[in-house]
Amino acid sequence: MFPLPRIMGHRGAAANAPENTLISLRRAAEQGAEWVEFDIMLSGDGVPMLFHDDNLKRITGRDAMMAETPLAELRELEAGAWFGPEFAGEPIPTFEEALALLLDLGLRPNVELKPSPGHDAQTAHAAIEVIRRCWPARRPPPLISSFSRQALEIAAHHAPQLPRGLIARRPPHDWIKVLRLFKCSTIHAGDRWLSQRIVQKIKHAGYGLAAFTVNDPHRARLLLERGVDCLITDAPGAIAEALR
Repeated sequence: MFPLPRIMGHRGAAANAPENTLISLRRAAEQGAEWVEFDIMLSGDGVPMLFHDDNLKRITGRDAMMAETPLAELRELEAGAWFGPEFAGEPIPTFEEALALLLDLGLRPNVELKPSPGHDAQTAHAAIEVIRRCWPARRPPPLISSFSRQALEIAAHHAPQLPRGLIARRPPHDWIKVLRLFKCSTIHAGDRWLSQRIVQKIKHAGYGLAAFTVNDPHRARLLLERGVDCLITDAPGAIAEALR
């Protein structure tokens, strides 16, 4: 079974720093996380960036689509002030910049491919190319995860050496078929849908199971008792401390 960590930082440490930024990745490391999850989308000129929304407005204040905004224009924006004034000026990082930092921090990434509509294939290809170029073969490989079945299919075909995870808010009725089809090692599901019955089925089938987004200590303990392997949380330090 794939060795998922007990706790994984969500978008870095999204409760303590602006999501999907380098400072958020650093905060996760400071809190003791060994793994971090973050989102990858393409800029208008095809550069993989750490970002979650199709539109830039919530994070940067600019009402524009990520898929239509080139890297040079993204460099003029900041992604921290919405979270707190002390984070003003924090940039939107490229995937390559994030991987370089993770290597320095000793963190292992769960790379969620989060394609803008119609960009599934391009996002998967671009992310795989960055991993090939920037992630050393001697280090344990990144985990590639996605809601997008097309993105997982491309990853399975073009980078079979990279482990893969299916993301679904609620495990679909054909979850085992999908996991087998794309040779996935893990499934990541919304915590509210992980009953004892479905957890046992997934574990009995031999797959790693991660729950998102788990920020309540009581819920965290319950999920671990049911057999969930990994808690994806905005507050990795606080959840780890509560579980002690």
